[in-house]
Amino acid sequence: MSQRQVTHLDPLPRCQHGHSARHILDARRASAGGGHFLECSCSATSKQQEYIDALREWCRMHGHPMPVGTDQRPLPLTVIPIRPVEARAA
Repeated sequence: MSQRQVTHLDPLPRCQHGHSARHILDARRASAGGGHFLECSCSATSKQQEYIDALREWCRMHGHPMPVGTDQRPLPLTVIPIRPVEARAA
């Protein structure tokens, strides 16, 4: 699967109808239709190469100013290895 939802520290601005937005990253290369976009149940931005461009388009679409002074960068991906649970002595 090439798409995944990206989590942010601060919530994304809601759409003009009050729906929560979510940031989706399509990990395919740009020529194959990949990129960042924001969506809710009633609207979505076009795919952009950079997240900040998708956020700018979202804010323009829904009449919000660009968030200032907040950390709108996505959280880093963390990979936690899964280790088998060792049997405990009773």
